[in-house]
Amino acid sequence: MKNSKNKLSQEEQGQIINILQTRFEKNMGRHKDIEWTKVEAKLNANPEKLWSLLQMEKTEGEPDIVDYDKNTNEFIFFDCVPESPKARRSLCYDRQALDARKEHKPKNSAVDMAEEMGIEILTEEQYQKLQELGNFDTKTSSWILTPADVRKLGGAVFCDYRYGRVFVYHNGAESYYAARGFRGSLRV
Repeated sequence: MKNSKNKLSQEEQGQIINILQTRFEKNMGRHKDIEWTKVEAKLNANPEKLWSLLQMEKTEGEPDIVDYDKNTNEFIFFDCVPESPKARRSLCYDRQALDARKEHKPKNSAVDMAEEMGIEILTEEQYQKLQELGNFDTKTSSWILTPADVRKLGGAVFCDYRYGRVFVYHNGAESYYAARGFRGSLRV
């Protein structure tokens, strides 16, 4: 991920920081006890992370801070858009699944796209934590990081929120749907 094409201009850095600050201030319930000045200092010290956050924003993920890890001194961003990010839908799970499709291949896979963006796909635990902050994916669903034993058998796992609870489901990893994308996380 670290190459010259992944660098932002000063203007782009300022734009993404302004977007993140505005979202931070509008959604204080997601990050109680976190001060924006500390977040901004971390962002300015890690411009490669700003590039990834801009990719999250460009693909309509609406990244926001959801936690702070005291052990690693990192702020944790998740995609907080109400429904699965629009520009990250209609993707099969990973490269192996994409290569296995004989026809009607999607444009990419969730795992490949996340890697290209420099982010991680949410785990089941992270997805559950996100749902504590609001109701997400009430009309869509999101691929989550699939356990190796499930993936080895050809499956992949996704989640959504229906009937007041999170549901965890499975599909063939090569499947893709217009209402299924993926949510990412990034540590800064």
